[in-house]
Amino acid sequence: MNWRKLLFAASLGAVVGYLLKDQLENQQTISPEKALKSAKEAFKQQGSVSGSWIYMKPEEISRNGLSYTVYRGGVTRTIDGENTQFEFFVDANTGAVIDVAKSA
Repeated sequence: MNWRKLLFAASLGAVVGYLLKDQLENQQTISPEKALKSAKEAFKQQGSVSGSWIYMKPEEISRNGLSYTVYRGGVTRTIDGENTQFEFFVDANTGAVIDVAKSA
């Protein structure tokens, strides 16, 4: 009888562990490197990118009444022979570019 209880407890623990692992994987943020790659690909559709950077720690911002967990970064593009810098925010959960602004 004790072996049945032990087997049941082990099976139940394995199932709960698997379900918990699956839930945690779905809630994790993308890496900063993937966020930077996503942003660079979006900028490259408009022209070449000569430099880029990203903060490794996500931060919270609010846009249009919605809160986002984002990575902040920037790119440098050469436009008409001049280097132009842009700052961007990438959603840390989806990799989508949330906001872009030309740096002063």
